[in-house]
Amino acid sequence: MTDQKNSGSCCSTDGSCHSGTAAAGSEGGGITTVYKVSGMTCGHCEGAVSQEISALDGVTAVKAVAQSGEVTVTSAAPLDAEAVRAAVDEAGYELVGTA
Repeated sequence: MTDQKNSGSCCSTDGSCHSGTAAAGSEGGGITTVYKVSGMTCGHCEGAVSQEISALDGVTAVKAVAQSGEVTVTSAAPLDAEAVRAAVDEAGYELVGTA
């Protein structure tokens, strides 16, 4: 998995994972945006991305799906694209754009 930036990832080059589950906030009203993220291969990847995006102000729910590379984010107000990009980067993945 060459496009993943985080050298401390749980994921091996064959896409297997040693631990983790996806984290998601509670569903609620607000603005829903779907982002495309590259490099996620397993539940731990989903959890890492979800955790970083969930920490952004105003985020009420996050659902990351490694298989599709999509991350659905619900927030109280529109999110700053650079803040989302920085959160995904901090998790060790690459924000490709919106879906």
